[in-house]
Amino acid sequence: MAERLDIRPTKKLGQNFVIDGGTVRRIVRTAGLHPDDVVIEVGPGLGSLTLALLPEVRAVVAVEIDPVLAAQLPLTVAERAPGLADRLTVVLADAMRVQPGQLPADRPTALVANLPYNVSVPVVLHLLETLPSLRNILVMVQSEVADRLAAAPGSKIYGVPSVKAAWYADVRRAGPVGRTVFWPVPNVDSGLVAMTRREPPATGAAREEVFAVVDAAFAQRRKTLRAALASWAGTAAAAERALRAAGVDPSARGEQLTVEDFARIAENRP
Repeated sequence: MAERLDIRPTKKLGQNFVIDGGTVRRIVRTAGLHPDDVVIEVGPGLGSLTLALLPEVRAVVAVEIDPVLAAQLPLTVAERAPGLADRLTVVLADAMRVQPGQLPADRPTALVANLPYNVSVPVVLHLLETLPSLRNILVMVQSEVADRLAAAPGSKIYGVPSVKAAWYADVRRAGPVGRTVFWPVPNVDSGLVAMTRREPPATGAAREEVFAVVDAAFAQRRKTLRAALASWAGTAAAAERALRAAGVDPSARGEQLTVEDFARIAENRP
């Protein structure tokens, strides 16, 4: 199909297509989908995962940035699974910028996707923020990114993606994925990440205010929070006052804090 369409996967779009049927079935099985789910799939590519998803759920909304692939997907489904073609909606859009108004009225309840490596974290965070109907997520990402998303406080790889994902959901690693299941074969390993939506921390601070603290804390992650948050608070002394008011040791570092800690700091900004 790729040859017929003259498709050459590009690094710019992070295109690595899953071509192994066993991996596709494993993704669908691990996602824990229900018959009434509406799945949003980002970057469906040649449609292997789409075809596996359609029999399991009420509808699939495929968001594809490549116009050639977006035009081909309905034809592929009509040819391979004609009885399920009415369950598919294809949206030609950039998943990092797609808005609810571009999607069908029946809002997605699950995200299942082989995400482009170069934009995986921004896509997940954008969809969690703009689609509150999303309850469950299973995405395939670069293995190191999977580790960072699921990292716990105190880990050396715990950072901005870990905290921001934890604002929205409980996050866990859901298994490794070998390189040979892709075309072209990437030079990095992959992994599955599962997320279950939960309520954000109870706080008087807005999400944007909490995320500003997170960004500042990890921008200079080797520094103590007193130093790292000096520009955010105005001065190092003001940062220390905010930290002490939040019950956080000013000599601690960002990697030691939970998302709830960051929320308390944001509440106490001078």
